[in-house]
Amino acid sequence: MERIHAEAQCLLSPLNPTLTRRIFAMTTLASGFALSTLPVSAQTITTPADGLAAGEVAIPVADGSLPAYRAKPAGQGPFPIILVIQEIFGVHEYIKDVCRRFAREGYLAVAPEMFARQGNAAAYTDTAKLIADIVSKVPDAQVMADLDAAVAWAAGQDGGDASRLGVTGFCWGGRATWLYAAHSPDVKAGVAWYGRLATPATALQTMVPVELTDRIKAPVLGLYGEKDGGIPVEDVEKMRAALAAAGKTESHIHLYPEGPHGFHADYRPSYRPEMAADGWKRCLEWFRANGVAGKAG
Repeated sequence: MERIHAEAQCLLSPLNPTLTRRIFAMTTLASGFALSTLPVSAQTITTPADGLAAGEVAIPVADGSLPAYRAKPAGQGPFPIILVIQEIFGVHEYIKDVCRRFAREGYLAVAPEMFARQGNAAAYTDTAKLIADIVSKVPDAQVMADLDAAVAWAAGQDGGDASRLGVTGFCWGGRATWLYAAHSPDVKAGVAWYGRLATPATALQTMVPVELTDRIKAPVLGLYGEKDGGIPVEDVEKMRAALAAAGKTESHIHLYPEGPHGFHADYRPSYRPEMAADGWKRCLEWFRANGVAGKAG
């Protein structure tokens, strides 16, 4: 845990000008669903919080305080930790519900609001403007430091067991899952849901998953759709080849035939119940098989 604290402080030090702005655009989480995803589907899953300790928390980081959603069993810990990394729409109701689903499996699940410095993604009605105004301005270094801080907080103050650390994310968070598995030696396993693999680097987003396979420190399961309009099968095959070339045979990518982007997002038209259920089952089994065991592990 000392390493996590030290690296987070280094990334957010005055020597890193990208991450020194101390005015947070968000000090609390948005409520409900992101406006750009409305109307909400009738198939939306709602997981109750009874029997859980669930709600908004504040995670200290070097330049302020990061709002986050945390859910865990109400009983005695320590609990294995799952970092839940948001889509481009921020930590809205869907991501909060995913945290509660993990908590019901015996995990402490925490979803930090990764865009808190840049703005409230859930308030945007236009996705293209959201990407231009907020998503494109979030540095990879900031993301890695904030995830380190979330782990340190969960293990240091909230009854989490950092020796059983998993990470999962959706869309934007799927890419970040691959990156964090390459960044942190503390991760035991990752599950990346349809995250971009080969999108070219930018000045702020310098990390490209397909170029980092030799640095991946834990087994990662990738869950992708064959008909994803933003992630072609060609990119999936490039990632598979890169993993094989790097000798990362413990990682695996499952490609769903006819699967669209966002097939797990039960609040959107892209939702595919059978694929989502299968992916969730694979996700839980992956964590249990790789040292991040919940209540059934």
